[in-house]
Amino acid sequence: MRRYTFFDRLIGEADKVLRTLAHDAVSASRASPAEHLPEAGLSAEEQRQISGFMRINHTGEVCAQALYHGQALTARLPTVRQEMEHAAQEEVDHLAWCQQRLNELGASPSVLNPVFYAASFSIGALAGLAGDKWSLGFVAETERQVCEHLQGHLTRLPLNDLRTRAVLAQMHEDEAAHRDMALKAGAATLPEPIQKAMQAMSTVMTGTTYYV
Repeated sequence: MRRYTFFDRLIGEADKVLRTLAHDAVSASRASPAEHLPEAGLSAEEQRQISGFMRINHTGEVCAQALYHGQALTARLPTVRQEMEHAAQEEVDHLAWCQQRLNELGASPSVLNPVFYAASFSIGALAGLAGDKWSLGFVAETERQVCEHLQGHLTRLPLNDLRTRAVLAQMHEDEAAHRDMALKAGAATLPEPIQKAMQAMSTVMTGTTYYV
């Protein structure tokens, strides 16, 4: 079996970047939870609001891909690297599902995705360099915040929008599982200032990508 060098892995990461940011370039390994559900009769205002939610969620998945890719690149323990790569694959499903829902709504992903990808990749790589327990701590805290964010969207969706609801509910379940994985693997609790900084970055992301 070939042993990949650090530079081999960098080339692989560049490929992942292009696939993550290119429109409709990723394919889900699982069928969308909304596959067999009917489309709701949405008003123009409801469609605009849901498009904003899904644009936020799509960018969130771009950030998740970047975070996991950065962490996997610098993780020290092979088992931790494998866990990161497995979680990243599930996030690919989420990314594809969000893109599909945006397409159905006639909406586009955020033009700011490359900026947020770069920021998240840098954070992930630095967390990996800090040590696996801190890298896992970033995963646990990120997924905790993502679950809160998804729950907020679920409570604000129109009751008849079963397709979006099914996608977000499955994403919530997967993200909670990723958080549990990180905690069981030995995640450290991040200092409160870092948690607040992550929340501030999330606020910037959601406030901008809802519109663009």
